[in-house]
Amino acid sequence: MKDIKSKTLAELADELTALGEPKFRAKQVFSWLHRGATSFDEMTDLSKALREKLKNEYELIYPTVARRLESAKDGTIKYLWRLTDGNCVESVLMRYHHGNTVCISSEVGCPMGCAFCASTLGGLVRRLKPSEMLDQVLFTQLDSGLPISNIVLMGIGEPLDNFDTVLRFLELVNSPEGMNIGMRHISLSTCGLVDKIDALAEKNLQLTLSVSLHAPTDEIRSKIMPINRRYPVAQLLDSCKHYFEKTGRRISFEYAMIRGVNDTPEMAKILIRRLKGIAAHVNLIPLNEVAESPLKPSYPETVRAFQQTLEAHGIPATVRRTLGSDINASCGQLRRKFEREHFTRKE
Repeated sequence: MKDIKSKTLAELADELTALGEPKFRAKQVFSWLHRGATSFDEMTDLSKALREKLKNEYELIYPTVARRLESAKDGTIKYLWRLTDGNCVESVLMRYHHGNTVCISSEVGCPMGCAFCASTLGGLVRRLKPSEMLDQVLFTQLDSGLPISNIVLMGIGEPLDNFDTVLRFLELVNSPEGMNIGMRHISLSTCGLVDKIDALAEKNLQLTLSVSLHAPTDEIRSKIMPINRRYPVAQLLDSCKHYFEKTGRRISFEYAMIRGVNDTPEMAKILIRRLKGIAAHVNLIPLNEVAESPLKPSYPETVRAFQQTLEAHGIPATVRRTLGSDINASCGQLRRKFEREHFTRKE
C-alpha cells in the first residue's frame, strides 16, 4: 500500500480526484496528516465512505516512543522512535532562547564510517521514508508540547545519501498547509558528498548547509572520515565555494575537536589557509566520547586557543554549547544502547 504521508498536497489532490473525490478534500486530508492523525477514522470532517477509500488505498504509518530521556540540566529531550518495521532512530529536542530546535535522523544507521561517530557503528540498515523524517518533527512537537521552529538534519545517517527522500521531506515540512517551517530555519549536515552538494546547490533552497570537515588535511581527514578518499578536501571546498556562489548562503563547517589529532596550532593555521576566500563559519564541537572509539575530546583550553586563532585571522568561530550531556544526547548512542539491551543474544 502507498504511504499517504509521503505524498505532497498536489499529488494527494491528483490521487483523490482519480478516486472520484473533489479536489478540496486533499487539503483536509493533508491537514489531518500534518497535525498527527494516527488513523483515518480521526478525520471526522470526511465522509465514512471516503475514509474507507483511504484505508483501502493507503497506509498511515507513525512512530512510537521506544525511549524518552530528558536532561535535568538544560531540558534537552532525546527520543528513540520505534518505526513500524521495528527499527529505531533518534531525534533530539534542544531549547534555545531563539526557539526550539529538533535534530532528526535521515537513515537507520549510516554507511559513512566516520571514526568518531556512534551512528555509523553497524553500518546502514535502511534509508528513511519522507514521512518517517517528517514524523520525527511532528511527533516530537506533539509529545513535548513545545512548538518546533528550527530543524537540523544532523541525526543518524547521511542526509545527502538519501537525497530524493530528503528533498521530499523538505517540501513537506515547508508546506504552508503543513508545519510551514521555512527553509532558512533548516540546516542540513553532510560529511561531504560533493556530487550531491552540487546537486543541492542547483535547487537553491536557501537552507543552511553544514559540512562536517573535522580536519584540514587529506592525511588526517581520510583516517577519521573514509569519504575523504573519494572526495578530498580541496574538491570538497571547491564544491562549497560553488554552493555559496549559487545560493548566497554562508557555509557552516563543523569541526569536532579531537585531542592530539586535529586540534594543534599547526592544524589551525592550515585550516585558515584552506578556508581563505570562502564565506564560512566554523563550529567547533567538543567531541562526544564513544565507547567503541579510542578518540578523546580536546582539552577546553585547547578549544579556546583554536577558536582565538581562527578569529584572529578573520574566520568566525564558535564553540557549540553542549546540551543533554547527562542523557547521551550525541547521535547514535541511545539507539546503540537500546539494541545492546534488547537484541544482543546472551550466550
